[in-house]
Amino acid sequence: MSTLEDLVVNVNDAFWTYLLVPLVAVAGLYFTLRSRGAQLRLLPDMLRVFTDKSARGVSPFGAFTISAAARIGTGNVAGVATAITLGGPGAVFWMWMMALIGGASAFVESVLAQLYKARGKEPGTFRGGPAYYMERGLGKRWLGVLFAVLITLTFGFVLTAVQSNTIAVAVQGSLDGVDAGWFPPALGVLLAVLLGLAVFFGVKRLAAVTTALVPAMACLYLLLGTVIVVLNADMVPGMLADIVGGAFGFREIAGGAVGTAILQGVRRGMFSNEAGMGSAPNAAAAADTSHPVKQGLVQTFGVYFDTLVVCTMTAFVVLSANPTLGERGGADVTQSAFAGTLGAWGGHALTVIVFMLAFSSMIGNYYYGESNIEFITRSGRVMTGYRAAVLACVALGAIGSVPLVWSLGDITMGAMALVNLLSILPLSVIAFRLLADYQAQRRTGLDPVFTADRIPGLRGVECWEPAGRPADAANADAANAAEEPPPLATDR
Repeated sequence: MSTLEDLVVNVNDAFWTYLLVPLVAVAGLYFTLRSRGAQLRLLPDMLRVFTDKSARGVSPFGAFTISAAARIGTGNVAGVATAITLGGPGAVFWMWMMALIGGASAFVESVLAQLYKARGKEPGTFRGGPAYYMERGLGKRWLGVLFAVLITLTFGFVLTAVQSNTIAVAVQGSLDGVDAGWFPPALGVLLAVLLGLAVFFGVKRLAAVTTALVPAMACLYLLLGTVIVVLNADMVPGMLADIVGGAFGFREIAGGAVGTAILQGVRRGMFSNEAGMGSAPNAAAAADTSHPVKQGLVQTFGVYFDTLVVCTMTAFVVLSANPTLGERGGADVTQSAFAGTLGAWGGHALTVIVFMLAFSSMIGNYYYGESNIEFITRSGRVMTGYRAAVLACVALGAIGSVPLVWSLGDITMGAMALVNLLSILPLSVIAFRLLADYQAQRRTGLDPVFTADRIPGLRGVECWEPAGRPADAANADAANAAEEPPPLATDR
């Protein structure tokens, strides 16, 4: 196992160091310059969109609260701890930078997901995501299929194993002294059975219960974390100094070299806020809004809330406990910090929170894969095989080593981000024209409303036809887009 683990970890480090980190930075900076810093400049508009009354379905604020609860998960609890123990406090600074620059990538991908979304099976519902804007915007179905395969591998299999692994680590931390030989496999089988009841056999009540509890668990995590930070308020100035100093090598400590800090900050930042990865657009496409840019603004604000608020709070909690640096840690490090300030009950409370957040994420991960498999094929046999493979990953994730499981997650997540970022770079010109249209309407005092005829030459757009235009005409354009890419896709 050690040989396989070392190989995966080394491949992962090289992949991110020489390819992903430069691409994430260049793409984010390019989007920032082309939009004139829209992710920062339009912060007042992000807050204004929350009061938008034009949506017939879920309101923008309602969509934000749902997505915020969904974002608070293992990336915030275990991912931040991993970044700090491997990259030192300086990794937190680079997580912040990842959020500020990555906010532009999140804006572009979410605007495109809204533009190229499709109507759902139920009236007033929508579906979409990168696979759809790759097919309809770029006219490359094969690229959409490739992305659908990658997101299925990443979320359906690997990140589901990450969630299972995180639950196992947290539960073992609470049950001090439990036999590490039989307990992880038994827990993995139990988690697989529970997930199977929710997704394989159609027991929807279990999924409904976990979904209902997630917002409460997220709020409880924020509340307990805030209490810990307040109780250790005198340490905050020193922690901030360590974060900034470690980011630039001014305070060299074990595992805290600048390169490692940047690498861990970007990786764990993307895992947590998902900016540019291509997963959030699947949810963004489902929103009902009057202009695609509005949902782009909502998703950008979600990136800031996740990283600048929740991850920062977790970082202060972890740093207050003076964790051992240079050795990989995860949920157990955050758990120890909770117990150190609040007492043993704090560690147990975090175990319950992690269990609910991670299990709910496993259900969500499964549906990410299911929806993208349906983009490729409607075969019942393929879907049955997918479900069985997901349950196997849940069981295996509980017994896998932490470095191996997280490194596999990084590789598949990075492959997703690679395909998505390379796809939205040429399509971003359309997103910026949508942004210009939004701002032009705002300058005249209007509540921006978009129809496809406002940008001549658009093709592959199904849900934004002008009033009175037959829906089948829009659908015909969507079908034609698969054969011919839109002129704007290569317009510079």
